[in-house]
Amino acid sequence: MDTAPDVTVTDTPPELRDEALATLRAHADDWAREDAVVRIALLDELRMTTLAAARPWVDALAQAKGHPDDPVVRGEEWIAGILPVLRNLLLLRTTLDDVVRTGGPRPPATSRGADGAVRVALLPAHRLDALLVPGFTAQARLTAGVDEASVTGPGRDARAGHDPATGEVRGEVALVLGAGNVASIAPMDVLHQLFVERRVVLLKPSPVCPWLGAHLAEAFEPLVRRGVLRIVQGGAEVGEALLGHPEVDAVHLTGSADTHTRVLESVRQRPDAADVPVTAELGSVTPVIVVPGPWSRSDLRHQGHNIASMLVNNAGYNCVSARALIGHRSWSGRRALLEAVRSSLAEARPRVGWYPGAREQWHELVDGDPRARFVGPTEEPWIPWTLLAGFGADDVDHPLFAGEVFAPILGEVELDVGRSVPDFLDAAVDLCNDDLWGTLAVTIIVHPRSLVDAAVAVAVERAIDRLRYGTVLVNHHPGVAFGLGCTPWGAAPAPVDDDVPAGDARGPSSGTDSGLGFVHDTYLLRDVDKVVVRGPFRPRITPIWFHTRRGTDRLGERVARLLASDDPRHLPAVLLEAVRG
Repeated sequence: MDTAPDVTVTDTPPELRDEALATLRAHADDWAREDAVVRIALLDELRMTTLAAARPWVDALAQAKGHPDDPVVRGEEWIAGILPVLRNLLLLRTTLDDVVRTGGPRPPATSRGADGAVRVALLPAHRLDALLVPGFTAQARLTAGVDEASVTGPGRDARAGHDPATGEVRGEVALVLGAGNVASIAPMDVLHQLFVERRVVLLKPSPVCPWLGAHLAEAFEPLVRRGVLRIVQGGAEVGEALLGHPEVDAVHLTGSADTHTRVLESVRQRPDAADVPVTAELGSVTPVIVVPGPWSRSDLRHQGHNIASMLVNNAGYNCVSARALIGHRSWSGRRALLEAVRSSLAEARPRVGWYPGAREQWHELVDGDPRARFVGPTEEPWIPWTLLAGFGADDVDHPLFAGEVFAPILGEVELDVGRSVPDFLDAAVDLCNDDLWGTLAVTIIVHPRSLVDAAVAVAVERAIDRLRYGTVLVNHHPGVAFGLGCTPWGAAPAPVDDDVPAGDARGPSSGTDSGLGFVHDTYLLRDVDKVVVRGPFRPRITPIWFHTRRGTDRLGERVARLLASDDPRHLPAVLLEAVRG
């Protein structure tokens, strides 16, 4: 075990912040008009510079989290920090290739659901997907009333600052307030603003992980050199000053609900507040709904690893860490599954409580609670994997389910609704929609043999339709959708007041508990209502995100080389390492 790196990062002084914004403003109009060929060349260069910066980036983050030599922690930094950024760059290039060839992004396959809403197929997004995500499908469901022309028609490559009526272009400057828990969040937010919204970007990394700024500056050096990205440092006071700066045209935040409230209050003080869009991703209490079924002993073990991995990844300091395991009290496998989760957690190495305030929050949630079961050492600096089992539907006013938790804690909620699986699913959806905080992402785990029963199959589809979440995952960690790159990522759109329609991010509106707006939109879609990702109940190869697989650090680095180069000569090394795990 080690401590966080000894890196002193001072606040960027006001005159340098002003200079950064002046540079961005000077380049904003040109960037908004920039030719797709030039943007493609930048993306190609960025893939190389990001790969070159990757290993020092992984070194710094693994050390910051107190485990510089742990292959699992290092693997997490590759798969959650580096790979999503490289895939994002690759898929943005794919879209711009289509713009060059055809004048616009390729129109993805569309269909209509039973409700008449347009559905867009998102996978495969690249020829590598048969290898990287075998057996997975992904679909974006667009807002009711939107037709196929918004997806298949021209103009999807034009975003912020473009007036379709006059043809005029005015470049915009976006302020991105980065997250401190996962290293890929800030760079992917930057890429969304630059290549999807066509805004130049001022990035302020979170003070939780300020040393990340130096690594991002190296990875994204072509953007810095081009004058379309600047990085400044500082805490809340610097952020507040930037929010009030007249050169900032738009704001995107990934952080807490409290930070979001302060951001809105700052923006609302501006005389032009109504013209400043504020988008945000604010986290959630992530439910995992387990559909009763004919699970074998090996099924239970596999899903125990699956669910445990949703907690172990980043030691539970994720907005989509599994937080509420929802089971059917009458299902004979419920207790066996909970024991399988506990056994899997026992295989995970203990983690340092590196995130600020994590140990205090853990004590507040578990001290004196007879339901608490600890796996691993409880003394400082460790925080044990913690299960709180036996909650009922009437107990979800517990603080574990009422706001974002950044601690390695999973609560189990058992629903007593007779023996009917459809009744259980309806009750589970009601619980998620009405009682759990947030609307970011949810997982449903269902055995394929359960779907042979037509009533269960219909109930599962009804649950997917009814869940008011930005992303619904079937059988896998919600973080998979975060990393796919082609799947828009954000909270379920919802009206914020009588004057602002669902999904409208114009002006400093409050949005939902989990934020407002979607990022990672490499297809350049509009009006996304929900994303649905489905994967196999038991993949043939252990998923790269399972904490139990071996060599994740090696596999992550090899996949990084493949994504950066898009060269099939790297495939044998990836395949060999994948089957070893």
